[in-house]
Amino acid sequence: MGNAFLTPKIIAKEAMMQLKANCVMAGLVYRDYSNEFVAGVGDTVTIRKPATFEAKEFNRTTGIEIQDATENGVDVKLDKLLDVSFEVTAEQLTMDIADFSSQLLQPAMQSFAQKIDKYLLGLYKDIPYVIGTAGTTPSQISSITDARQILGEHLVPLGSRRLVIDPACENEFLQIPTFHEADKLGDNGTAMREASLGRKFGFDIYSDQNVLNHTAGTLSAGSGKIKVKTSVIKGAGEVVLTSTTLTGTVAVGDVIAVGITQYVVTAGATAATNEIAVKIAPVILEEIPANTEVSFIASHTANLAFHRNAFSLVTRPLALPKGLADTQKAIVNYDGFGLRVIYDYNSQFKKDVVSIDMLCGVKTLDSLLACRLLG
Repeated sequence: MGNAFLTPKIIAKEAMMQLKANCVMAGLVYRDYSNEFVAGVGDTVTIRKPATFEAKEFNRTTGIEIQDATENGVDVKLDKLLDVSFEVTAEQLTMDIADFSSQLLQPAMQSFAQKIDKYLLGLYKDIPYVIGTAGTTPSQISSITDARQILGEHLVPLGSRRLVIDPACENEFLQIPTFHEADKLGDNGTAMREASLGRKFGFDIYSDQNVLNHTAGTLSAGSGKIKVKTSVIKGAGEVVLTSTTLTGTVAVGDVIAVGITQYVVTAGATAATNEIAVKIAPVILEEIPANTEVSFIASHTANLAFHRNAFSLVTRPLALPKGLADTQKAIVNYDGFGLRVIYDYNSQFKKDVVSIDMLCGVKTLDSLLACRLLG
């Protein structure tokens, strides 16, 4: 199997370093990792959500009130198995690890990082709260402060707030003196040199080329108005909409506005006989009277402002295959990530193969801790 110096464990450690260096979103969200082995893709694990507490006023008569921090579990489906497998020659296996990394591991882990970023950024579909104008790239400081206001109104903690934007938005922001003049950065330009936009207005701001575009459904009332057909009670998770001429569809992730209250569509649906039943989240907060007009947010770029605990990345290692020697397999885990590396031999083509894989799942933990900044 070539030079013993490049063992699976050494490759796994270097691959982990490259993964950490290339991920954006994965480093900004809540991560959960455990050494326990799972059966494979599709398993569901229960993770502990970050605890929340309420400050109680001390009562001298009854004493302290013990708050339960153990019932914060959430199920996450491990439905994503990332794999990069590539052939290696004897010469490559005798390379210095730095050369092996630059030629093979860096491209492999960049592909992992891209996938993980897209999985996490795709969780925008769970977020009903939006600011900005669909189809218009944010270009003013007010775009950031508006997002700050939304999070503030939702009582989101001030620390660990992030804002992840697409390259078009980054371009607009970098033309604002606050972002490009070193004397206004407050860090002697360090953030700009490190390809980060720094911490501004209470957010750690990052550009990510994997920010996704949302394509809204085609629901249309023609020249009329879309209205609520019958009153909807508080606590309901569905609203029936109607119009004299209602056609088209709604898509998962569409945002519906009822006055100033926003909801997200959780299941696709198609209008029939001039009405459509739309499943939404969160549940209806206040009764909605019949004939209330509603509107939908158009297609947009889904930049995200969020607190670390809004989203989670969960990884688990796959079991090491029993049919291989210990020198052909390794698992490495670090800071909420887990990777498995396998050396194998393809007897059909008589070539050595290195496989790197990672089992993971993503989940929105609390939609109140995030909002979309429309672009």
